[in-house]
Amino acid sequence: MFSLLWLVIALPAAGALVLLLGGKRTDRWGHWLGVGTVAVSFVISLVLFFSLLGRDESDRSIGQHLWTWFSAGDYKVGLDLLYDPLSALFLMLITGVGGLIHVYSVGYMEHDPRRRRFFGYLNLFVAAMLTLVLGGDYVVVFLGWEGVGLASYLLIGFWQYKDSAAFAAKKAFVVNRVGDIGMALGVGLLFATFGTTSFAGVSKLAPQASGATLTAIGFLLLLAACGKSAQFPLHTWLLDAMEGPTPVSALIHAATMVTAGVYLITRSNFIFELAPHARTGVAVIGCITLLLGAIIGCAKDDIKKTLAGSTMSQIGYMILASGLGVAGYAFAIFHLLTHGFFKANMFLGAGSVMHGMEDDVDMRHYGALRKAMPVTFLTFAMGYLAIIGFPGFSGFWSKDKIIETAFENNTIVGLCALIGAGITGFYMTRLMLMTWFTDKRWRENVHPHESPAVMTGPLVVLAALSVLGGLLLLGDWIVDWLSPVVGEHPEGHLAIPGIVLSLIVLVVVAVGIATAWFFVGRNEVPDVAPQRVSPVTRAARAELYGDAFYDAVLVRPGERGAGHMVTFDHSVVDGAAEGLGRSFNGLSGGLRLLQNGYVRSYALSLLGGAALVVAALLVVNI
Repeated sequence: MFSLLWLVIALPAAGALVLLLGGKRTDRWGHWLGVGTVAVSFVISLVLFFSLLGRDESDRSIGQHLWTWFSAGDYKVGLDLLYDPLSALFLMLITGVGGLIHVYSVGYMEHDPRRRRFFGYLNLFVAAMLTLVLGGDYVVVFLGWEGVGLASYLLIGFWQYKDSAAFAAKKAFVVNRVGDIGMALGVGLLFATFGTTSFAGVSKLAPQASGATLTAIGFLLLLAACGKSAQFPLHTWLLDAMEGPTPVSALIHAATMVTAGVYLITRSNFIFELAPHARTGVAVIGCITLLLGAIIGCAKDDIKKTLAGSTMSQIGYMILASGLGVAGYAFAIFHLLTHGFFKANMFLGAGSVMHGMEDDVDMRHYGALRKAMPVTFLTFAMGYLAIIGFPGFSGFWSKDKIIETAFENNTIVGLCALIGAGITGFYMTRLMLMTWFTDKRWRENVHPHESPAVMTGPLVVLAALSVLGGLLLLGDWIVDWLSPVVGEHPEGHLAIPGIVLSLIVLVVVAVGIATAWFFVGRNEVPDVAPQRVSPVTRAARAELYGDAFYDAVLVRPGERGAGHMVTFDHSVVDGAAEGLGRSFNGLSGGLRLLQNGYVRSYALSLLGGAALVVAALLVVNI
């Protein structure tokens, strides 16, 4: 059965090939081909998962060598796949949630003339993401890593006729290239240190490397993770990326691409366990980003950008958990899975709202939509309850475990995670109130209506997963399942009973909810955002001045530096070359005057030369 592993990647890759090269003849049925390839990949992933489940714990790592990709001397890189408990979960998330998003896109993109191309890009992205999580070698992972970057660029800028979409795609591409430098240098340092880049080889030889080398590798991999997972300081591309079609936001920026950094760190646990400084850096970045994203989400009126700030924050929780080492790896992946369910649900729900509101994304133009869109409202509410950590819902189990583990390791880190939970309660309740409750503020000629079944069907499935996702923790199943990959989970020791901490978290979240109700629920929401606001609100609206900082420190100096280089090139480099040319031109022009074709001139030259020779001889004889 495991011999079919390559098909999981090959099917969506083949779908992308047909859709992108097949031309207009595939327009009528191309979208269903895109759906079908991912659906079959999901079925195969499900069968592979149950086959792996039936094997002994010590025999749950299957390698598959497809062919030798390239070789240089003794160094060979094979296109090798690695299927184990970690990649098994990612396969089902990518193909399962990705398949639902494909189905949703059939309705969402129904009237787009380039729908077939859109599904081709979606298939390309899924194939690249599957390559990333199935690669058995860092170089193969890097192939998928770059493929994901290319596909995300194409999808974010799909509506490139909009300047904002073209700019957002370019920005995402450039910022991700910064992170990719870390990935490339990290892989190069791995090869220079160990002579191999395979996971098996590196994990075996890692204890022999120096602490400084492992720390350097860890920080380079962290830089790569910051780029793909939109973590501080490479987070600025994510909110702009909301310019892409809403299914792109759900697929790339909720369930898959932004989790690539979490996967990389967790997969590289054998590096980070031997590099405590790098692991501390991971935890610090997670703490900063979970608070930064939550604060940004509090002040955005664009429904998709509010969810994007939330994504930054929730990925920050996963990065934080990864930075806690063996105690947190399993919970990082647990929250990654539940977040994939409830955030994809809410992004697609936001798309359903936009579908009924003539593509308006401003929540100040919403209000009282729960009766006009009952299915979307109920499914969205399930995602809301999951993300704020309402008892019994998936987010309650996954996020609380991260907060608990954080307090077990470091009180300051735990407090950051706790404060983030309270802010999450605030901005998500604000979104719910402005969209589904309060007075209606609809624009003229806007008539909200429920989306078709092809769009609401995936919402219902994702809403159910948002509720039931916590079952993965039943009996510590996910912890035991991942232990062969990330190590045995140690016993934690909290200063207070776990139930007391859970109650404290619920109280903090309740304070956030009550604060949102105080400021939004009981007051009339203005149609236009007030300008007289606090400095904190202004900063949050400006995304804490991240773009302004990079513009002042990097972009403008870079433009000025480029201008000076152009001036230097024209004035000095080109001037020197042109001046030398003019000098030789003048010299050749002067010499050319001597060759004028007149016999008398040549005779005079001969006479002058003879006189000089006679004079020289006389001087010598004297």
